[in-house]
Amino acid sequence: MKKSQDSASTGNDRAITRIVTNLPIAQEDAATDSVARSYANYRERFGRPDVPSILKCFATHPPLLEQMIALPSNLLFNEGHLPRRVKEMIATYVSALNDCPYCLDSHASFLRTQGGSDELLTALSNGKLEVPSISAKERQLLSFVRKVTNESYKVTPDDIRELNDVDWTQLQIAEATHITALFAFFNRVANTFGLPSQHRLDLDPASTNSKDN
Repeated sequence: MKKSQDSASTGNDRAITRIVTNLPIAQEDAATDSVARSYANYRERFGRPDVPSILKCFATHPPLLEQMIALPSNLLFNEGHLPRRVKEMIATYVSALNDCPYCLDSHASFLRTQGGSDELLTALSNGKLEVPSISAKERQLLSFVRKVTNESYKVTPDDIRELNDVDWTQLQIAEATHITALFAFFNRVANTFGLPSQHRLDLDPASTNSKDN
């Protein structure tokens, strides 16, 4: 994708990354009123110096922006019915299936912080599941995730029973479905707005575990 980046500093010298997008996003130094408050709440809540570009895509509708800050923190960025590592495996794999470089890079990076190996990150980024770092149980769940992503209308009670047979609970399957659907949403928003990869993580097979966020 054709994108360019540069940085401008605010009065407190915090760098604001600017990207060229298909649709405009609300930059932090230009945000006003409820959007500025939401951005400030995000930075305080997550202890981050800046707001991710994906959230800036929702600033055209401030109530939606508030929900998009709350939803991932309640569903994705925690230990729930599914472990955080499995959630990030789903987010990475779905982003690869949907050809979303922005979300793929972001969530592969998060998966690394949850112990994901180079082999695992490279496999998921290429849509591959037949690697030793993905257990048979995880592979079956990710195969279900692929079906939800590509052919959700074909999901049947047999699919659920097969997951139950390898000890995925109903609540875990439901949570996997919610995360898969959430990333169908995020991936399409990121791609349509034209968010480029942040290059947070090199997914080349030759990369080493010494790479940090």
